[in-house]
Amino acid sequence: MSIAIESPDQPDVTALIAELDAYQDSLYPPECRYALDLASLKQSNVLFAVARDSTGQAIGCGAIVLEPEFGEVKRLYVSPRGRGQGVARGLMALLESRAMAAGCQLFRLETGPYQPEAMGMYTSAGYARRGPYGDYKDDPMSIFMEKRIEA
Repeated sequence: MSIAIESPDQPDVTALIAELDAYQDSLYPPECRYALDLASLKQSNVLFAVARDSTGQAIGCGAIVLEPEFGEVKRLYVSPRGRGQGVARGLMALLESRAMAAGCQLFRLETGPYQPEAMGMYTSAGYARRGPYGDYKDDPMSIFMEKRIEA
């Protein structure tokens, strides 16, 4: 497996993002989803990582949007064929490392209550629950988390 910062606009990566969208569509109503589109993922303040299997196929992806006050984890997803191999942790480690190199010391994210595996992974990676931030509203379909890195 390899994990690297890549462009999101590659055919196998856009297929993976479509898989993520279909998965989230099965869990949450549209008004409770805060996904970034492809154009947003290509912005200069976004770090986008891709995990690839031994054949070079994309099996996971994730992003951190670098805001002035914090980095927001977005679009973290591992395809079912890549689960159980540490892919999500590897993606998070690379994204956080690159964000910290850019001066980021606070990470935030929004996830949903129907993704207990994701919440467990975030908790074990040092994220703790918090209230809404930014433009997010308090919503029972949203769980907000953050992690602070001490310099």
